[in-house]
Amino acid sequence: MFNKLNTLNKRFKPSDPFETFAVFFKIGALTFGGGYAMLPLLQRDIVQRLGWATDEEVLDYYAISQSLPGIVAANTAMLIGYGRGKIPGLAAAVLGIALPSLLIILAIAMFIENFLYIESVGHAFNGIRAAVAALVAGTAVKMLEGCVRDSASAAIFLTALAAFAFMDVYPAIPVVAGALAGAALKGRGGSL
Repeated sequence: MFNKLNTLNKRFKPSDPFETFAVFFKIGALTFGGGYAMLPLLQRDIVQRLGWATDEEVLDYYAISQSLPGIVAANTAMLIGYGRGKIPGLAAAVLGIALPSLLIILAIAMFIENFLYIESVGHAFNGIRAAVAALVAGTAVKMLEGCVRDSASAAIFLTALAAFAFMDVYPAIPVVAGALAGAALKGRGGSL
């Protein structure tokens, strides 16, 4: 895993931490629904617009982030930020991704009790949840197209999906099991 991370980090060119902060601040401010809802924004800004990573690299960062303790969005920002500018890049990315949420949560906490009893606010939250579910589902379809390339990766995908969806396992377990299965299959000359 660390060799893969080092390989990914070599692709990045050092940059201005203020640029890294600004990009991640924008992503953090526009992401509603958690780390997985951030993936379409990362794909658009980090991959397409800025060329800081490829789709495959972003998925690799997500896989690494999912298997680490902590918040997927912050972990992913940390990995990309470190690649962009070592410790200053890491700090800029994490601060950028976390600051909008902190400011929004503080504002909501100050006024939430005044709005919780308004029926239209409850309906608005239901609408937000539905839209976020659509973002996550759309991202999952894009990820599926790039990740499931053969029967071995399809088997890992279906097993992990079943474990996560039907057995209510902790998310890191299918990720680590998938990593071990992928390494074992590749080590035996299997495809992946």
